[in-house]
Amino acid sequence: MSLPYRISTLLYIFDEKDQVLLIERNHDPNKGCFSPPGGKLQTDSGESPHACAIREAKEETGMLLAYEDLHLTGVISEQGYQNTTHWLMFLFEIKLRLTELPPEHEEGAFRWATPLELETLPLPGTDREKIWPLFWQHRGGFFAANCLCTKDQPDDWTVLQSNPAQS
Repeated sequence: MSLPYRISTLLYIFDEKDQVLLIERNHDPNKGCFSPPGGKLQTDSGESPHACAIREAKEETGMLLAYEDLHLTGVISEQGYQNTTHWLMFLFEIKLRLTELPPEHEEGAFRWATPLELETLPLPGTDREKIWPLFWQHRGGFFAANCLCTKDQPDDWTVLQSNPAQS
């Protein structure tokens, strides 16, 4: 299927109580859903995923990060998401902890959530069905996965690499 390809980062930021920072999206894709902050790579300038994560953290949360503050936890490709776009997403856990909720941003309003609260919040479908479970399973480690999103059919997930964190 010939669709545009988008590349993005998602930032998994935690507070001192190990709650994860979420933003209720004001814009598509996923308007009205809660997801980690992040955004699209500036591909025209050749921005790297790590540089995008640092830029997005500053723009959306005010956090000033360095490369060593990032842990690449996962890479996900979604083919034909919502029948509109192919996505390549880089999931970064931020090693620094936030001590307060960032102010509302043009992209949306922030809130903290526990893993249990995630079960009741409106989340993008692929986040709920596979991305969050993979993130929790591989927190501190690494995974790569592919999702074939075919209209009117269940998503077809393949985990391509799985390296959970060493205890």
